[in-house]
Amino acid sequence: MPKNKGKGGKNRKRGKNEADDEKRELVFKEDGQEYAQVLRMLGNGRCEATCIDGVKRLCHIRGKMHKKVWIAAGDIILVGLRDYQDDKADVILKYMPDEARLLKAYGELPENTRLNEGIAGGIDIDEDGPDDDYVEFEDEDIDKI
Repeated sequence: MPKNKGKGGKNRKRGKNEADDEKRELVFKEDGQEYAQVLRMLGNGRCEATCIDGVKRLCHIRGKMHKKVWIAAGDIILVGLRDYQDDKADVILKYMPDEARLLKAYGELPENTRLNEGIAGGIDIDEDGPDDDYVEFEDEDIDKI
């Protein structure tokens, strides 16, 4: 029979739910960093994000955040730009939704940035168009089908 030589099992790897993220200080970008919005997750610890400067970059989630901070499409993140590769960046921090709203209020994020969506740059709702998104068929149209 094999001996248990490790430090624990699956539950130890999950760890405790440390709620130290609730009241953390808002981190602003520094030199060599940029705000970005996640377009889609690519797997293998990578994602595609559009930076605020308008460049679409392939972002790598750093090991400290990997499997600990879950990033989804539409999230606002802070990326570190690479000196030698302009089309790639490293995810430094994921902003919580309330922190992203604060960044927008402080003017760090442009006004056209859409926050609470799953996909960045989704379909805009027409204000002047009809609110119903269905097609109504007459009885004779159904008989033709």
